[in-house]
Amino acid sequence: MDTAETTGAAGAADPAALPRPFDAAFFTDPYPVYARLRAAGSVHRIALPDGSPARLVTHEADVRAALTDPRLSVNKAHSGSGYKGFALPPALDANLLNIDPADHLRLRRLVSKGFTPRRVEELRGRVRATADRLADALAGRIAEEGSADLVTEFANPLPLTVIGDLLGVPEADRRPFSADVGTMFAPEHPAQVGEAVDRIHRFLLDLVAVRRAAPADDLLSALIAARDDGDRLGEDELVSLAFLILMAGSENAQHLISGGLLTLLGHPDQLAEVRADPSLWPGAVEELLRHGHPNQMAVRRFPVEPVELGGVRIPPGDTVLLCLASAHRDPDRYPDPDRFDIHREDKAHLALGHGMHYCLGAPLARMEIRIALAALLDRLPGIALAVPAGELRWRASFRSHALTALPVTVTGRQEAPGPPGR
Repeated sequence: MDTAETTGAAGAADPAALPRPFDAAFFTDPYPVYARLRAAGSVHRIALPDGSPARLVTHEADVRAALTDPRLSVNKAHSGSGYKGFALPPALDANLLNIDPADHLRLRRLVSKGFTPRRVEELRGRVRATADRLADALAGRIAEEGSADLVTEFANPLPLTVIGDLLGVPEADRRPFSADVGTMFAPEHPAQVGEAVDRIHRFLLDLVAVRRAAPADDLLSALIAARDDGDRLGEDELVSLAFLILMAGSENAQHLISGGLLTLLGHPDQLAEVRADPSLWPGAVEELLRHGHPNQMAVRRFPVEPVELGGVRIPPGDTVLLCLASAHRDPDRYPDPDRFDIHREDKAHLALGHGMHYCLGAPLARMEIRIALAALLDRLPGIALAVPAGELRWRASFRSHALTALPVTVTGRQEAPGPPGR
């Protein structure tokens, strides 16, 4: 890649002539692309799939520093580079991912009153019971048909059940919401994005109205009731937060479960270790988050004044993409970074955020991944891929490296479930 073109001053290259790294091969395996970019420099001027220009930051040190740089705003009002992104209505856009410090801290204080560690910990038994039930159902489907899709049968419904119960979403509405979120990230044609957003918007408006009229023992009701020195969440803020919690709590978790199992199946020695010694699970989960978190990019940023990253001066208004996936494979931070190693000493990562935007749901995410993967290994000891790894299909999205399906089967004699590793 011509770094003179990609890292030059603003306007130095016609956006139509900018490099476009997000091709079909990238969607299957993005890491060779990131390795080439890192070797050429930290910051690259590229074209996004919609044709708009962006600065892609690839080195771990620069990504980490930028995540806490107050000169980089997440507010799209500061965009001056033609950034499009998702066209969300105000009632979905007023969430923690799109708000700068003053309002962000205010919303975070209010949300934390409902999203308490106690509320999350109370879900542990429900997560375990749901994971065991779905794993048993998956085993039954495999016994009947020879194979089954782990995404459809296990990885998707588990977090949907958990976050749906936490937020108070009726069961009948959970799968349609998940399908619409998937369409947002990887539509078959552009018009589908707006249609999916409209359906999500109407659904959440109705859900907030129902919970306001008839509060229940769920997170959404707690958010409606939350107060901080007389302050409370506005209507758009409530709907936007419900959208963020549902989307992040279902979308990310399902891909971490399916991608995590694929990684473990590809490293049978380490899979055997965690199966034999449950005390290794915390370290394994952190390495899974570093090695293969589905989120490729942090939320886009826009400089409010000139910013220098990786020796490149970025002018105000440019779209800046902080590439988490590249940062996590940076050899300047992690020795032999492409190697998956549950015993890796430095497992610190940026997968769940850093600084002000650190994920409120991080404890729930870690708990779900551990319980889900342990349930699969406990209850399906012979679980294996039903197709060659090279035939697996991946979502066509530069934002999210995620499997669209994971066909699995059971090899050898299926033994009775072993001691739970959870």
